[in-house]
Amino acid sequence: MRVAIGCDNAGTPLLEVVREVLKERGIEVIDFGVESDDPTLYPDVALAVSEKIASGEADRGVLVCGTGIGMSITANKVPGIRAALVHDTYSAERAQKSNNAQVITMGARVIGPELAKKIVETWLDSEFKDGASTPKVNRMNEIDAQFRSSR
Repeated sequence: MRVAIGCDNAGTPLLEVVREVLKERGIEVIDFGVESDDPTLYPDVALAVSEKIASGEADRGVLVCGTGIGMSITANKVPGIRAALVHDTYSAERAQKSNNAQVITMGARVIGPELAKKIVETWLDSEFKDGASTPKVNRMNEIDAQFRSSR
């Protein structure tokens, strides 16, 4: 599995936790994190991570900013991407199991490092399987394709 990760300056400390989880699991990381306190335009980071997933160069992605909201909104602008803002292990599990979300976003000003670790582990351990949610995810994909083709 290849996971693309990224953050803005507000998310730098929490992204380090994500890096460690992925490293411990032997997961290949494509890193778009920043290493300074200089202001970063998080939409550019969200775009870079989402494009890696949309192109097939990465399987999943994790994005971190102050709240996770802006990263989620931006990632969802990329055709084919389903990004979910998660704030606990249940939302992380459901993001994958119910929505087949390739991207999760988190807020470094909202959750702490231990919870972030558990969130990432839960999301990685969860799998989407055909079932009651399949028609919903299929419909999401149809809507995405509809708006892609109308451009």
